[in-house]
Amino acid sequence: MKHTLLLLAALLFASPCLAGETRYEPKVLPRGLEYFDLREGLANCQVKFEREKTGRVAFLGGSITAGGGWRDQLMKYFQEKFPQTKFEFLGAGIGSLGSVPHAFRLERDVLSKGPVDLLFVEAAVNDASNIPDHPEQMLRGMEGVVRHMRLVNPLADIIHMHFVMPEHMAAYNADKTPVAIAQHEKVAAAYGNVTLNLAREVTERINAGEFTWDKDFKGLHPSPFGHTLYANSITRMLNVAFATPLAVAPKPHPLPVPIDPQGYFRGRFGNIAEARIIRGFVLERAWIPTDGKGTRPGFVNVPALVATEPGAEFEFSFNGTGAGLFITAGPDAGRLEFSLDGAAYRSVETFTRWSVGLHLPWAVILDDQLEDGHHTAKVRIAAEHDAKSTGTALRVFHFLLN
Repeated sequence: MKHTLLLLAALLFASPCLAGETRYEPKVLPRGLEYFDLREGLANCQVKFEREKTGRVAFLGGSITAGGGWRDQLMKYFQEKFPQTKFEFLGAGIGSLGSVPHAFRLERDVLSKGPVDLLFVEAAVNDASNIPDHPEQMLRGMEGVVRHMRLVNPLADIIHMHFVMPEHMAAYNADKTPVAIAQHEKVAAAYGNVTLNLAREVTERINAGEFTWDKDFKGLHPSPFGHTLYANSITRMLNVAFATPLAVAPKPHPLPVPIDPQGYFRGRFGNIAEARIIRGFVLERAWIPTDGKGTRPGFVNVPALVATEPGAEFEFSFNGTGAGLFITAGPDAGRLEFSLDGAAYRSVETFTRWSVGLHLPWAVILDDQLEDGHHTAKVRIAAEHDAKSTGTALRVFHFLLN
């Protein structure tokens, strides 16, 4: 089965028209203009791959990254492009997650594995879906990823990929830049990172009549044809970047002043075992849902702070400028209330439009505008809930600490 899938991927990569009756030619651009910006380029990882013969490449993203497809083809590309190089590929894609959770999980899921030579990061789809009314969090999340990475390893090269969704296509067709992409581009430009705008490319190729969204690309979770288009475009960009003369030695990337000082570049996970339970919550050692609904890897059969009754409450302390909760927002999710440093309680609805059939991993930012210092947060389950939900459950897997 594995060999069959690899063969199919190879055939699709060589002959995209096998995906359907399309006029798509990877090297022919609808407007004669490329969709990437190399900025400072990929000189550092190129030196590492070609001269030192080792490379660690990380893929940080949501379900489009977790699902393989384009990522599998990219791994094959690197192995063929640098046949003498020993690669380690880190798959850090988790469905439903955007730049905000990426920033807080970067340490655990990427940095803890060792120095990264090349990071692919994507979040434009999930940021647009999950936090459409919080463009400031889109920027803080993405700058959190980039700045944290560069603080740990100034040599790391970074590629931002903007994947496509119908909302992005509608924006481009109205001659507007999608908000999430605009926010991520601010970060990429400030830090000199490479970007590849696949959302614009797919939009313009569809407008040129090369293929259709419904029959060929088949949604924001692409068909094999769509994954191959992504892989073709990424490798086209990589070939241009790697065609530059090899640098004498890697050069640290400059670290600019933060775009937003409240960015999540100090983001990390806090330990839920350190919570002080006031009433109602229990620390389950391996939470598993009993309703038969779906889960995401890493958010099931692991420790969770759990309560299901209104009034259940816990508190935790932290140092920094912001905090939040990493939860699952399932069918029985409801409204939580929180108080910081004894202030009046504020409320957050945790039931989402995806919660009916899935215990969805969800990042809840309580406050990210605090004075830098020691703080205490109290969190409780509200008695009232949103009209769309009927639940009163809260399951916390990590504290989000900045």
